[in-house]
Amino acid sequence: MAGSRSQSSGLRALRPVAFGADPSGERMARIRRSPHFKDGVFQNPGGTARIRPSGSTRDLAKTYFDKDSRTRRAPKSAIPVHPTTLADISRPPATGLRLTWMGHSSVLAEIDGHRVLFDPVWGERCSPFPFAGPRRLHPVPLPLAALGPVDVVVISHDHYDHLDLPAIKALAGTDTLFAVPLGVGAHLERWGVSAGRLRELDWHETTEIGGLTLTATPARHFCGRGLRNTQHTLWASWVVTGEEHRIYHSGDTGYFEGFKDIGTDHGPFDATMIQVGAYSDFWPDIHMTPEEGVRAHLDLQGGGPGGVLLPIHWGTFNLAPHAWAEPGEWMKEAAEEAGQAVAFPRPGEPFEPAGKPPVEAWWRAVSGPIARPWRRPRSAGGVAGTSRSDLDLAGER
Repeated sequence: MAGSRSQSSGLRALRPVAFGADPSGERMARIRRSPHFKDGVFQNPGGTARIRPSGSTRDLAKTYFDKDSRTRRAPKSAIPVHPTTLADISRPPATGLRLTWMGHSSVLAEIDGHRVLFDPVWGERCSPFPFAGPRRLHPVPLPLAALGPVDVVVISHDHYDHLDLPAIKALAGTDTLFAVPLGVGAHLERWGVSAGRLRELDWHETTEIGGLTLTATPARHFCGRGLRNTQHTLWASWVVTGEEHRIYHSGDTGYFEGFKDIGTDHGPFDATMIQVGAYSDFWPDIHMTPEEGVRAHLDLQGGGPGGVLLPIHWGTFNLAPHAWAEPGEWMKEAAEEAGQAVAFPRPGEPFEPAGKPPVEAWWRAVSGPIARPWRRPRSAGGVAGTSRSDLDLAGER
């Protein structure tokens, strides 16, 4: 027995620090008591979603390594980044709510006098290794240290493009609190965040931080960082409610009927941050397309347009076979068709949802042509559902 414990300790010592740590002890006991944990794993709403691509490995590899496909999955020139300064984000928002998209799913939300940082990813790669894995397509808008004090960091789940070791280790040296899904605290403790600064929640649980109420809400996804995907850490979307405003961050999720329930229980929202990138026919139940993202937003708002939708999880990393600018273009089309207001800030560009959200299709200046039929709204003399293919975005500016 002693030899077995020694061997186990040795294996843990060899585990790369970026893998984090598996839940154990009272944390694991709490996981086992969760109503969403069954048969040794966390379950999705409606059952377990796939955690590996569907179809053949050969088809997936062919899609990824196709020469034309590789070209489309990156911008043709530098992505315009707003050079965020402390002056941009130090004065209080005039309306009480301001959002700054830092790229991918990282958003600084300034809400009713408090600052919330969602899924901060400041590393060069979303990978456990500094020399391999998807690399940033644009620089971070400003250094993490220049962001100023943050009241709470909110993590949606433990995948590398959402739970970033460099960012967490930097934030561990501050006094900020962390709101994370059940089990994820094990990673943060290994990286230097004390247990007293963790608020670790199961779905539908709530915590109060300052004048904010944070609630972990369901999502349809999965988890995992190491070589073994034990499904012992939860994934979540998040509702943050202040004195005057309420916002929603989807994390990563496939579309599911639960958005309507979240909207009924917590909505409507002044702004939603919705995952609309890195989708694929190979994994349709764990990531949303832009059209599904619009549908999710409408569900959260009670069935009709309202608030402002901020598309996230696109533009910063190459994580799927679709063209780089496709999420932005498709979102623009789908939202216009639904009559829903959408913000399209450049990375680092602050905006107030109640003010004048940025709407310019900035990606068109740096994208190659996209060959995809876009659904068009009904127009005089036209038919709903007509499409155009081989859309040359450069010619559409």
